[in-house]
Amino acid sequence: MTPVTRFGLQIPSFSAAAGDGGLFERVASTATTAESAGFDSVWVMDHLFQIPGIGQVDEPMFEAYTLLGGLAARTRSARLGAMVTGVTYRNPALLAKEVTALDVLSGGRAVLGIGAAWFEAEHRGLGFDFPPLGERFDRLEEALIICRAMFTEDAPSFEGRFYRIHGAVNRPRPVRGDGPPILIGGGGERRTLRLVAEHADACNLFGDVDTIRHKLDVLARHCDEVGRDPATVTKTRLGTLVIGETTADAERKMEALRRQRGMDDATVRSTVTAGDPVSVVEQVASLFDAGLDGLVFNMPDADDLAAVSLAGQTLTGAFGALAADR
Repeated sequence: MTPVTRFGLQIPSFSAAAGDGGLFERVASTATTAESAGFDSVWVMDHLFQIPGIGQVDEPMFEAYTLLGGLAARTRSARLGAMVTGVTYRNPALLAKEVTALDVLSGGRAVLGIGAAWFEAEHRGLGFDFPPLGERFDRLEEALIICRAMFTEDAPSFEGRFYRIHGAVNRPRPVRGDGPPILIGGGGERRTLRLVAEHADACNLFGDVDTIRHKLDVLARHCDEVGRDPATVTKTRLGTLVIGETTADAERKMEALRRQRGMDDATVRSTVTAGDPVSVVEQVASLFDAGLDGLVFNMPDADDLAAVSLAGQTLTGAFGALAADR
């Protein structure tokens, strides 16, 4: 199986780029630098306000698919997607059209990352309905069915509780006959991982090594129940990467990150990979040993192109042969 991604860079913040008068150009430079350094995918958040823990609510935030369309014109090989699309923000038929357009613009590099959405304050501020969690998951399941059908069928119809399509024409077609891969974000053991087993090409998890092992065991059980080989699901984990040329450099960056985001030790242990290149490689190896196929990282200093290059070269230099084998 070819993984949906081996190493991805997520760009969750645009505040550092905002001050130089070239906001998009700086973001595009981060994306193209990541691609040149070996990252095989680039991701942005699907948020319209900046989220707690990353920055302040009034910081700049692009609409995800508009930005991804711009990045499609600047990049050449990296897959592009939202990590992850909130199901509540768009009618799923429109979402299927948007992801298909991204696929065509990028020459077949789109990924539909999607989840049940969570940021209530954003919904309230912008006037989106924020249904109870169970309903959001029901909507997610219907959206998955509609998007897959519109990616792969000529004029599909579907009648659900929340969404419906009738002879939905999707032209131009996605570049590949099976359409853009679908990734579901989240680690909920009852609904999320079940939906992965039933509908997705990939999943994205969170947590430390022990948590990842447990979640993958749960996913394997769901796959067994629906008659699917879990090896056909690309299993990824999103975390933060802090890398420096030396241990001292990494420690300095890590201390700044702690102050900026108010992170406690438990959060750091479960979400952050930090150190010089040798230490980063050791930590990444343990995550792969837990059963993952790919890793997606955000970097607090992603506006520092030298840091992005160091990260990509470190990861692909250490694990490139393994990626080729898979």
